[in-house]
Amino acid sequence: MPGDGMATTPEPDARGPGRRRFLGYVLAAPTLVAAGTSSAPRAAADGIPSPEITELVDLNDVMTAAALPTSGLITVEVNEDGTVSFALPRAEVGQGITTSTAMLIAEEMDVPVERVRVTLADARPELLFNQLTGGSNTTFSTYTPVRVAAAVARQRLLNAAAVEFGVGPGDVALKDGVLSAPDGRSAGIGELSGKAAGRTSERVSVSLKPRDRFTVVGRPHTRVDALAAVTGRKQFTLDLDVPGALPTMVCRPPTINGRPGAVSNLDEVRAMPGVTDVVVISTGVAVRAETFGRCIDAVRALRVSWKPGTAEGKSDASVLEELRAAEPPMGLPPLTPSVEGSFTFHFRSNSALEPNCAIADVRPDRAEIWSSLKSPIVARQTIAARLRLPVAAVKVHVTEGGGSFGRKLFFDAALEAAEVSQRTGRPVKLMWHRADDSRQGRTHPMAISRVRVAYAGDTVLGYRQRHTSVSTDLGHGLGELLTAMAARLPVGDIGFSETFFQLSQSMPYDFGVNSRLLAETDKGFNTGSMRNVYSPDVTCARELIVDRLAARTGKDAYTFRRRFLRDDRARAVLDKAAEAGDWGRTMPDGMAQGIALHTEYHSANAVLVEIDCRPETVNRRVRDGVTGPRVTKAVVVVDVGLTVNPRGLEAQMMGCLMDGIAQTLTSGLHLRDGHFLEASWDNYFYTRQWNTPLEFDVIVMPDTTGEPGGAGELGVAASMAAVACAYGRATGTMPTTFPVNHGTLSFDPKPTVPPIPASPADGLDHVR
Repeated sequence: MPGDGMATTPEPDARGPGRRRFLGYVLAAPTLVAAGTSSAPRAAADGIPSPEITELVDLNDVMTAAALPTSGLITVEVNEDGTVSFALPRAEVGQGITTSTAMLIAEEMDVPVERVRVTLADARPELLFNQLTGGSNTTFSTYTPVRVAAAVARQRLLNAAAVEFGVGPGDVALKDGVLSAPDGRSAGIGELSGKAAGRTSERVSVSLKPRDRFTVVGRPHTRVDALAAVTGRKQFTLDLDVPGALPTMVCRPPTINGRPGAVSNLDEVRAMPGVTDVVVISTGVAVRAETFGRCIDAVRALRVSWKPGTAEGKSDASVLEELRAAEPPMGLPPLTPSVEGSFTFHFRSNSALEPNCAIADVRPDRAEIWSSLKSPIVARQTIAARLRLPVAAVKVHVTEGGGSFGRKLFFDAALEAAEVSQRTGRPVKLMWHRADDSRQGRTHPMAISRVRVAYAGDTVLGYRQRHTSVSTDLGHGLGELLTAMAARLPVGDIGFSETFFQLSQSMPYDFGVNSRLLAETDKGFNTGSMRNVYSPDVTCARELIVDRLAARTGKDAYTFRRRFLRDDRARAVLDKAAEAGDWGRTMPDGMAQGIALHTEYHSANAVLVEIDCRPETVNRRVRDGVTGPRVTKAVVVVDVGLTVNPRGLEAQMMGCLMDGIAQTLTSGLHLRDGHFLEASWDNYFYTRQWNTPLEFDVIVMPDTTGEPGGAGELGVAASMAAVACAYGRATGTMPTTFPVNHGTLSFDPKPTVPPIPASPADGLDHVR
């Protein structure tokens, strides 16, 4: 979908900004099918002294450029019933991209949004680097090719209607999916779809609708799947009715990545009621049964001897020692005054709301997989290799997912389901238990980040940051097997990670000579590209030091930031956050404001929060929960260049703020003796209702660039940093360990054998 638009010189347009002509395609088909291309990656402005690398090219630009050759392979189809179909080669996991994509097509074709049907494309290896969902890249990269394909379809419909009505194409109007002639004759787009279709594939030139004529894009729109979601009709993986696919679960090791040895009661478990199959697989012992309840009973009954895992004997303290030993040197201390700090970020769970799951039907000569996958091409290629089947014999269907935050870049459930189905010779509907994903699933790696800023008077002379992390698994690569393998090579992996790091991190301040370096250690953990990847930790450390630097020089934290900002858009969001949040207002002891800024992927975000750290708040009692400080107010200001769906963007920022609050205050995994103690959401303390802000405002800035920037991950880093800064101001002590409550274990850890905890039976005891 991303790609080079092969655009000509912009043409002046009296109705608005300059317009460009784009080349698209009409494909030979019975009904109208149109494809589009995209514009080239945006270049930075000329003459920037000592530019940041991300001002020249960032990760989003690289992902977009990588997909250029296949950008013409996405198509918009006009159906005979008057609907428009588009198979989006990205994964909808709750971020609302099916809605924003439908809005783009509706805008360019002048059809109602509700008549645009956006589905998710099956894995298509021919798309190469063009079917990876991540890096806030979807809208950024699909904005132009989707519009071009829609514009090609629109022009073909106008031409077909002109012939039908016996008038010139310029005399035909298209509105709400109806083509009209000057004399009142009309026809729906479905009626003319066949006549507008191409008999042969051909290249055509079109102009896109100028922004001043937009009637859909930029206006709030409710998600197209909202009604289905709230009424329970929306179909996720486990809702699919695949013939013969029975519930399947896996008995997993007590330590991270342990391997199964002997099973002492295999025949006994196979004979349990409802159980159809019990087989040993590479990651554990799989049970297939008539219901998931029967699966759980069987998993809990299994007696397995386990081989050591890859994190055997490790704990938070031992991993922290490894990180400190691997930390790159900061260099000699500066001759001028400096501010320095080291920050520790503990493991965090990458579990999504929807359990990790997949359906597989593997036959001797073919296989079919259903799962929510953000890298379906490499999933298909890897599964084919594991099953020893040709890639063409494996079909992978991408289903809508209930959350991801990077988790679904990895396809371990699909790979397991395929293995179990092949071993049993039967279709399976495999689901991980909540405890599985907390203990064996993907985590945000533990890291330390050291920052040093040198200054003299009111001048900042230099900035250095050394971020040392447990290795982040980027084994999905750019979404296909070649780069996925390169990212896993013993020599190539740090180069891949360092490139990812440098292209995703930005320095919004003019702080003199600055450098950021990544070091990684320890591949014994199942890590992943959790939402915003490195940015929350890196930005949180930086913004805390900026706060300390402002205090050291006797400056206000907001005005200090403003003075050093290098970008007008960043300055505007910071100003708006300070204004809307009433920055500097008097607050009681134990309460404070915090403000922070983050820029990435051609977008800017500022967050202001107020926090209550008074004893009566911190010491609130909640059963089996963590209360602690509470963020009482939040203002999130966002500039994404051009906003397609303001309502969707607001929802993204709400989720980002909740992520930021959680990562600062409450949510972390405790590592002990090679396993994590948390076993589900009940003792992994993501932001709860009692810790959400009573006042919350999202402000979407007016469009600034005319093209959408990245938004899906944008708000996490500034939110985390703002909460951390507010906490430091309220308590008088800068936090250096996250989450701040990590030292308090407020639950009794559940056993690891059996791996699935017993279901609670005391619910009625807690009813008030």
